[in-house]
Amino acid sequence: MSRGFVKEDDLEHAGTDLPERPLSEHPNYVTPLGLQQLQQQSAILEQQRQALAPRKDDQIAQQRLAMVERDMRYISARLEQAILVEPANQAKDAVLFGARVTVEDEEGETQLFTIVGEDEADIAANKVSWVSPLAKALLGHKIGDSVTWQRPAGNLMLEITAISDE
Repeated sequence: MSRGFVKEDDLEHAGTDLPERPLSEHPNYVTPLGLQQLQQQSAILEQQRQALAPRKDDQIAQQRLAMVERDMRYISARLEQAILVEPANQAKDAVLFGARVTVEDEEGETQLFTIVGEDEADIAANKVSWVSPLAKALLGHKIGDSVTWQRPAGNLMLEITAISDE
């Protein structure tokens, strides 16, 4: 039966069909900040779980609790799989995980990207996942190298102009 035919106020099975968050097939490389963010998320979720657990008669709280517990399982798995990489301890002559990379495109526009773990990625902050097409194009290259960033909007040539660890 379609969910469209279920009464909205029928919460007796709330949270029972909640799918698990998928785990990445890639190694979980994290920067020190990425590890700290995962640990903070875990602590916040634990606080939420403790606040919701006593409200056994409130079906909405129980549904929220199921979501919190699902997220806790995900974060716990990500923390267990975390492989800490210290960018400061890596060579600066090539683009590696955790590096801040300055690139210049074909029109002379400069952009700065930081290559981070999947859970830490935030394009608004120019933090790109190490498994993203952009990071894959940059990884292993050196200052002065030109790389092709394969994008759905069309390929873009980038020249690496600087590499740092922050």
